[in-house]
Amino acid sequence: GECNIQYALHPESLDYCIIEVNARLSRSSALASKATGYPLAFVAAKLALGIPLTDVENAVTKKTQACFEPSLDYVVTKIPRWDMSKFEGVSTQIGSAMKSVGEVMSIGRTLEESLQKALRMVDPAIKGFQPRYKFTMDELLEELAVPTDRRVYAIAQALHENTMTVEEIHDITKIDHWFLRRCESIVKTFDKISDTTLDAMPDSLIKEAKENGFSDVQIAEAVKGGATEDDARSKRKSAGVVPVTKQIDTLAAEFPADTNYLYMTYHGTENDVEPAGGGIMVLGSGAYRIGSSIEFDWCGVSAIRALRGMGYKATMVNYNPETVSTDYDECDRLYFEELSRERVLDIYERDSSDGVIVSVGGQIPNGLAIPLGKAGVKILGTTAEMIDNAEDRQKFSSALDEIGVQQPRWSELTSTESALDFAKEVGYPVLVRPSYVLSGAAMNVAWSDDQLRACLEEAADVSQDYPVVISDFIEGAAEIEMDGVAKDGEIIAAAIHEHIENAGVHSGDATLVLPAQDLTAYQKQRVRDASRKIAKRLNITGPLNIQFVAKGTDVMCIECNVRASRSFPFVSKTMGVDFIEAATRAIVGADTSVMNLPTLETRNRPANFVGVKAPMFSFTRLRGSDPVLGVEMASTGEVACYGANKEEAFLKALISTGFQMPKKNILISVQNSLTDDATHCAYQLHELGYKIYATRKTAEALQKNQVPCEVVAYPTEKDETSESNAIDLIKSKDICLVVNIPTHESTRLEDNFLLRRTAVDFGVPLLTNMNLLKCFTDAVHKNEMEEGKMVGLHPKTLFEHYESESDSDAWTNPAEYH
Repeated sequence: GECNIQYALHPESLDYCIIEVNARLSRSSALASKATGYPLAFVAAKLALGIPLTDVENAVTKKTQACFEPSLDYVVTKIPRWDMSKFEGVSTQIGSAMKSVGEVMSIGRTLEESLQKALRMVDPAIKGFQPRYKFTMDELLEELAVPTDRRVYAIAQALHENTMTVEEIHDITKIDHWFLRRCESIVKTFDKISDTTLDAMPDSLIKEAKENGFSDVQIAEAVKGGATEDDARSKRKSAGVVPVTKQIDTLAAEFPADTNYLYMTYHGTENDVEPAGGGIMVLGSGAYRIGSSIEFDWCGVSAIRALRGMGYKATMVNYNPETVSTDYDECDRLYFEELSRERVLDIYERDSSDGVIVSVGGQIPNGLAIPLGKAGVKILGTTAEMIDNAEDRQKFSSALDEIGVQQPRWSELTSTESALDFAKEVGYPVLVRPSYVLSGAAMNVAWSDDQLRACLEEAADVSQDYPVVISDFIEGAAEIEMDGVAKDGEIIAAAIHEHIENAGVHSGDATLVLPAQDLTAYQKQRVRDASRKIAKRLNITGPLNIQFVAKGTDVMCIECNVRASRSFPFVSKTMGVDFIEAATRAIVGADTSVMNLPTLETRNRPANFVGVKAPMFSFTRLRGSDPVLGVEMASTGEVACYGANKEEAFLKALISTGFQMPKKNILISVQNSLTDDATHCAYQLHELGYKIYATRKTAEALQKNQVPCEVVAYPTEKDETSESNAIDLIKSKDICLVVNIPTHESTRLEDNFLLRRTAVDFGVPLLTNMNLLKCFTDAVHKNEMEEGKMVGLHPKTLFEHYESESDSDAWTNPAEYH
């Protein structure tokens, strides 16, 4: 079977020791398998079945056996992706506890080429091995001495500004000289480029730059007098500097290989494979990050499988080693490459592709639609121009006004003054939103002039080329989503689902219910009507996701994504039909009538159960972060469960995320404006036999309303009162559930933070949302009080089940193996 061993090597001698041994697959096994083309888990499974290595065929060469070690003629660089900026107060230091949310893997012939490619893969905003943050000298030394997620940019800055030598950097970081010298060679090439204009640049320097991993954009920005990416591209092509396609064959090209697992490099004279001559290119999802994770890999894989099922040749471009889409047996050609305009064009031109699908990989491919469209690439499905009309907030809001779809009042930002005037006119709160962002980056709700100024500065940094829009934020509104598939502007598949939390919690962090349980027939009709108009106006072909907020008789559209959304897998699995397959068929113009798709008119799917999708959070690992939800997404995973009704499905989903059902004591602390709602929930829990503890203000309100509860002191009042302190109760695990619901009016910010953070650190379940609390108390009440307990809330192991099963229930004899 599989084994993973970690060693520590002494930096100045050959002494080493073993740190740990895992007799299983490790996180790096997937990386090692993708990096070498040697499928470790596959071979390990064969060995476990008793098949000797000499009988296992090498799946890549299809000619040799799996009994010799892979040899490589390339360099692989893996860089983790961190999303620390999404959390308030989190420590950015990296150490023995893992904090990254994803990773990338790049392939090149030298470390220089491989490293620069990998840095660009982590985030499209990064140009390569260049300074990114303007550190002062003191900050720079601190950054080098204490590793954080920004250390590599500190090294780049020290070398680029020539403020420190390789020796000095080595003394502080103890990073091996070999790596630092490679980094230095990238900087030396950069200096040469910046000494010349593009026209005067010799061919040899262009070749050197490309071999050291510089992108066309990097070259264009570095040369004297400036240039555009296209200038650099045409100069490079006229000099005959084009990348060659190489195979990953596990044998360093020593034996002939029959493989479709490819990468591109500038070190090489010949291509290992012929051009594909057609085929459809699907762009993958890139690195997992908060907001774009395995959901989009599922969509990409579904699209490839649908294409191949219809007889098309499918090419996948992606660089994430953790995905199924980067398995070489899923597609006809796999390019383990950057998702950039430059590289997609290289592949598109070389393979003479029939078109590119950008709508199934999340925001990175979606953002490439317009640059690729302008470069003459055939975008399949919704046109690049229409994608721009949906993503560009100002164009989209104007289009909604034009077709008569209701939306919150909005205004495009031209200056801080105009924003403050708009906020005065509609009244706070207001929502600030940049264009072309995923998972709500830099989206903020402002409740005052000062907050608004701060939000505007952040949004301007994120969305420099595209407009920032400010709109009225509707308090206490329900949020509704429509996931669908359209063909030539007509919706052919649709699912309307609701969020348990009110608008203002990012849709990726919200708890979804399908089919919607609490929407009125009128609200659903308004959603259907608006969805039809929007699909028609944008002439959509392929997947779409539209989000609405509803309050009173208003149903307003807040955004439309002309791509698969993160709820597509959940919707497909709940509806029992693959929405992405339908979208792929629509995109290539194939028939979908046999798929039994639910349309906007379908009323009864699913008919006899309810699905609930709940988010998973990683606050425990992110020391110091505040576990409270807002318009920026914070969850790192999700679960979905089904039940006979909403309450059963909700409790199952909650338990699946690791939530422990409370046994006896519950602590409640809410902001004053919420005490009425809290009273109803608290009484319900009291009636079920729970003992309620409450912080002073909340307790006063509960006691006034005749709900029995015990007062506890705020965390910061350590020795001032005789009452027991809330923090001590949580730490001693006397409390089984903490309810802390702040609003923008909360004044005891530190107390609230300490309650939430201590609960997370000591593994006590925490609820921070009023609607979730209501749903939870209703569900527990229904489970405890009503006849016929809910199914699946009392899980047992298989062995416990066998012990409780009578012989008459069992479908095999006790002696039989089953």
